[in-house]
Amino acid sequence: MRILRPLAVLALMAAAPAPALAQPQTIAPGWWETTNRVLSPLSSSKTEQRCIRPADVAKFMEGPGNHIYRCTYPTKLFHDGRIRLKGSCKSRDGAPFPIEGQGTYSADSFHLDARAVASLGPLSLPVHAVTDAHRLGDACPAPPEPVSEGSAPAATQ
Repeated sequence: MRILRPLAVLALMAAAPAPALAQPQTIAPGWWETTNRVLSPLSSSKTEQRCIRPADVAKFMEGPGNHIYRCTYPTKLFHDGRIRLKGSCKSRDGAPFPIEGQGTYSADSFHLDARAVASLGPLSLPVHAVTDAHRLGDACPAPPEPVSEGSAPAATQ
């Protein structure tokens, strides 16, 4: 199951908005909810909310990757609300494996269907993952106040 969790990240990506009356070219920054589902070989699902700042949009659109896998996409198309990615991912000590993704996007939502074939020893392991995301709002919530250890809240009377 631990091998599959990083593969779920392979499905994570987005695209977004542009000027009014034109088709969006990237996702809009803001507060987003993303659901990543691995459909095979073993199913799992994770939903998270995150702030995507203007500076984060390009990285988010670059496609999946994490601290275990580094992915590159020589084919990376975001046009007329459609996404097409084709490339490969590689772990630190593993062989590269192919990955492809297709989907749709708008300023406030996207859908990506990704397929990869990872190697597990001598076996080829087909992976199918889907990401659905939607923007919850323009503003991100303020981060919680840090609580120092050993301090108690002030008493009120």
